[in-house]
Amino acid sequence: MPAEIAASWIELFRPAARLVPGGDGQRVGQLGGSPSLPVEAEWPKWPEVGPLTFIAEVDCAALPRETLDIPLPERGRLLFFYFDGRYQVDHDDPYLDPAEPQWAQGARVVFVPAGVPTSERPAPAGLRPYPRVDLTTELMATAPQQEHHLLEQVRLGTGLSLTGAIEDVRVGDQDGPDVFDELIYRADPHGPRHRIGGFADPVQGPVEQEIAALVLDGVPWDDPRHVQEAARWVLLAQFDSHDFGTGDDEMMMWGDAGSLYWLIPRDDLAAGRFDAARFTMQCG
Repeated sequence: MPAEIAASWIELFRPAARLVPGGDGQRVGQLGGSPSLPVEAEWPKWPEVGPLTFIAEVDCAALPRETLDIPLPERGRLLFFYFDGRYQVDHDDPYLDPAEPQWAQGARVVFVPAGVPTSERPAPAGLRPYPRVDLTTELMATAPQQEHHLLEQVRLGTGLSLTGAIEDVRVGDQDGPDVFDELIYRADPHGPRHRIGGFADPVQGPVEQEIAALVLDGVPWDDPRHVQEAARWVLLAQFDSHDFGTGDDEMMMWGDAGSLYWLIPRDDLAAGRFDAARFTMQCG
């Protein structure tokens, strides 16, 4: 990659906390298993559909908060739930369109403040939990990939955007904006890509712009409000499809090997307003 393009792209990089299944580091949370919920709290459910599956939990105090660039709480735990079809009800398709208003209850992030009495809660009857695996963490760099609005906003000395400047660049068998994705893959070829903060690793285009489209329902894509809205949202968490190694029936499989994403406006995150988080899922 030409030096000027590389330098401008690198300036956009953001730190994330990679969530590593197993490992020898400090435990920061878990995938699957049973969550510890406040004693008085009900298990999250989708009204008139069924209980949500527990996906993961992270301990904010154990994360490298000082290095991340999102304003996480100093203490407390984040729990993530998603209706993934493991509840035995007559439901046509657990992978519903996030643009549908009634689907908003199909995913939830729950913040449990430090000091709140909790108890480990078994899954409700009829809901099959995933196996538990502990998570450790390590810092990683993340970058905007093709179609991200930042690649069009950043201008080089030539006046071209990063998207325009990369058009004639080739790396391996990739050229143009695909080069950004190719280099990210070469730097980090192994999954799963569970993470807190940073840029998402999208499957079908920038998740910030996808959330902006949901918020601005009906506003044309070329309206400048889309870019303004997308800039408000930061990635809270991403959870990839995950193979626990115990058989196909125990895999976290989001569509065709996709990922779950929770995003939240930065100001709402700083204020602890986790009910403002929005969810989307992408798959191949």
